[in-house]
Amino acid sequence: MYIRNQLTAVTLAASIALTATALMAADLRVGMNAEPSAIDPHYHNLGPNNAMAQNIFSRLIEQDEKQRLNPGLATSWKAIDDLTWEFKLRKGVKFHDGSPFSADDVIFTFERAPNVPNSPSSFGTYTKGKTAVKIDDFTVQFKTEKPFPLMPQDVSNVHIISKKAAEGATTADFNSGKAAIGTGPFKFVKWVPGDVILLAKNPDYWGDPVEWDHVTIKTIKSGPGRVAALLAGDVDFIDNVPPTDISRLSKDPNVLLSQGISNRVIYLHMDQFREDSPFVTAKDGSKIKNPLLDVRVRRAISKAINRDLIVERVMEGVAVPAGQLLPEGFFAVSPNMKPEKYDPDGAKKLLAEAGVPDGFKMTLHGPNDRYINDAKIAEAIAQMLSAVGIDTTIETMPKSVYFKRASGGGPNKTPEFSFILVGWGAGTGEPSSPLKSLLHTYDKSQGFGASNRGRHSDPTTDKLIEEALATVDDKKRSDLLIKATELAVGQRLGIIPLHYQVNTWAARKGISYKARTDERTVLNLVSSSK
Repeated sequence: MYIRNQLTAVTLAASIALTATALMAADLRVGMNAEPSAIDPHYHNLGPNNAMAQNIFSRLIEQDEKQRLNPGLATSWKAIDDLTWEFKLRKGVKFHDGSPFSADDVIFTFERAPNVPNSPSSFGTYTKGKTAVKIDDFTVQFKTEKPFPLMPQDVSNVHIISKKAAEGATTADFNSGKAAIGTGPFKFVKWVPGDVILLAKNPDYWGDPVEWDHVTIKTIKSGPGRVAALLAGDVDFIDNVPPTDISRLSKDPNVLLSQGISNRVIYLHMDQFREDSPFVTAKDGSKIKNPLLDVRVRRAISKAINRDLIVERVMEGVAVPAGQLLPEGFFAVSPNMKPEKYDPDGAKKLLAEAGVPDGFKMTLHGPNDRYINDAKIAEAIAQMLSAVGIDTTIETMPKSVYFKRASGGGPNKTPEFSFILVGWGAGTGEPSSPLKSLLHTYDKSQGFGASNRGRHSDPTTDKLIEEALATVDDKKRSDLLIKATELAVGQRLGIIPLHYQVNTWAARKGISYKARTDERTVLNLVSSSK
C-alpha cells in the first residue's frame, strides 16, 4: 500500500461534493489528528507542538520537506573557528506586534528554551553546550567547548521568540496568546483546547507571500471523523489519513493524497535503571527483580514481536518495519542492521537463559492519540508477548497525560512506567538526535537523555555519541554514529524499534501539499490552484 515513490501526490477516481460548502480560497479549514500540548514553542519537544510552532514562529535556519537546510531568520552561517559558529541575521524582520527582530531575541530564546518549567521533553537536547553571544544587532556567535559540526541542524530545531513579549512569561501566557508573538507566516488568534485553533495571515511575513487569510484548525482525533469531515466539505485538508481509508480516497477524483515515509521510528522503551520496577511482577503478582535489566530479556521481547504482521494488519501496509533509528536514505544509517526476525521459540529460549523460563507479568503503557494506530499497536504487542510467556496488559491514555507521567511521574520526577510505546522523529534528519536524547545516559545539565525514559546507560555508547558530535569530517562522524547505533540499539537493545511511520495527507480537489519527512503540517505550504 505504501507508495514507493516517496514524496509524491496522487489523484484517482470516485465522487464527492466538496465545492458546495467550500470556503473562499483565502480561508483554509484543517482537520488535525493531534493538537499541541502548548502554544509555547519551548515547552515540549513533541511533533504536534513543533509543527504548530512553525506556523507562528520562525527559526534561524528552516528545513524543507526533506529536512534540507535553508536560510530563515539567519541569512548565512559558518564556522569561523573550531569552537565558534557565526550567524548573520535577516534585517527588516518584524514580530507580529510590530517590534523589530534582532540578536537580543536570539540570545533570549537560547537562554530560555532549555529551562521551561515542567517541560515533559526539554529542548536542552539542542541548546546545551552552546553559548550564544551577541556581536552586534544582526550577528550572533555560538561558542562551544568542543568542535560541533551539527550546529546548523540543532539550531534549525529551535523557534525564535520575542524578548519583549516573552520576558518573564509563562507557558500559560503563550497559550492565552499574550506571549505568542512570533515572526512566522501566521499570527496566533485563539486556542480552545480540544476544539479549535485560529490563525490569521501575517501580512509582514519575511518569507514567501502567505496565501491564506485565515486558518481554522479543528482537532478531530478520530481518523474516520477526519475523513468524514473532508468528504462532507466541513474541512479542506486533513492530516494522518487512517491506513484503512487510503485505498478508498485514492479512487476519488475530488481528493488529492500526499504520502511519504517519515523520520519517525515507533519503538519500545524499557526500565533499565530500577531493580524493583513498578509495573513488572512475577506471574503470581509477587515482587521480582526487574527482568528488563537483562539484555537477553530485551532481545526476547524483540524476537517475540512480529513486525511484518503489525505493518500488514494493524497499519494496513502503510508503514515500514524498523531495525534502527532511521530508515534507509538518511545520513549515517547502518547497512548492517535489519528488523529483528520474528522468532517466538528463540524468545522463549532467551527467557529461559535469563532465569525467567515461565515469563513474568508487566504493563505496557502508551498514548492513544499521538501516533498512527498507537493503541492498536500496543494491543498487538501485548498479545505477541503474552504468547511467549510475558503476560502483558496495556494501559493507554491521552498524550497530554501520558508524556508527563512517562517522563517524570515517578518518585523524584523519575520516569513512572516500566515498559512504554513511544515514537521519535529525528529533528536533525540524522541519528545524533535520537542517540543523544533517547540513548545517551540521562544528564539534564548537559542536555543528554532528555527523553531517555528507560534510562539506558552505557559509557561506551556515551563516548561514541559525544565523539561524533565533535567530529567535523562527515565520513568519520557517520562511522561513529553508526557504531553508536549498532551498539546501543543492535547489541544492547536500549530501545526496540518497531516500524517507521508512513504519513498521508488528504485535501479536497484544488489544494495540494508536499509530504514531509518531519511529518509536519506547515500551513503556509498548503497551496491552492487558482
